[in-house]
Amino acid sequence: MTRSCLALRHVHFEDLGSFAAPLAEAGLAIAYDDVGAPGFCSGDPLAPDLLVVLGGPVGVYEDEGYPFLARERAFIAARLAAGRPTLGICLGAQLIASALGARVFPTGLKEIGFSKLTLTAAGQASPLKHLADIPVLHWHGDTYALPPGGGNLASSSLVEQQAFAIGRNVLALQFHAEAGSGSIEPWLVGHAAELAAARIDLAALRQDWAEHGRRLGAAAALMLEEWLQQIRS
Repeated sequence: MTRSCLALRHVHFEDLGSFAAPLAEAGLAIAYDDVGAPGFCSGDPLAPDLLVVLGGPVGVYEDEGYPFLARERAFIAARLAAGRPTLGICLGAQLIASALGARVFPTGLKEIGFSKLTLTAAGQASPLKHLADIPVLHWHGDTYALPPGGGNLASSSLVEQQAFAIGRNVLALQFHAEAGSGSIEPWLVGHAAELAAARIDLAALRQDWAEHGRRLGAAAALMLEEWLQQIRS
């Protein structure tokens, strides 16, 4: 029987990126559930073999402006309560933390660009070991308090909480390990206002994407492959 991966997508260009190939190679049929589509997060949260919650430029705490967040958080919470395999990226990591009762809040700065992680001892023993010494893409202004049962796996020079795991089946990444395999241009256009407000050097970001993207994609694929083996064992 074909196994399934459901990805909750908030903006079209923030997709599975370099994660798509290893997911397919692991025998997972990928489907996207796009915010704004009829029935977003209205299916059975336990049905997919893997749920991936992708990034997006909104805050977990902005329910009044974005009512879908409450429904999405409940969808994720039901899945976490059942112990089903779940992966969160950036906003997705924050939604997992929030669904578990942890606080998500602005850092007061924008961490946008490529830089290396500092792995904790737990991170070095986890699939994140493949990202050691690899510049990863950061693109966020919020962070989270570590949720109950979560173990911190990594930090950066600016933000302490960069990844956490809960058991073998839940992995949350504040950074974008999946990015770098395609073109940066949709990201630059889609986030133009944020980049301008943060005074990000677009030429430098393009250069870093070109320099680090392929290496990040290869390392991230190894990380994901090991994690997928872990959740199946």
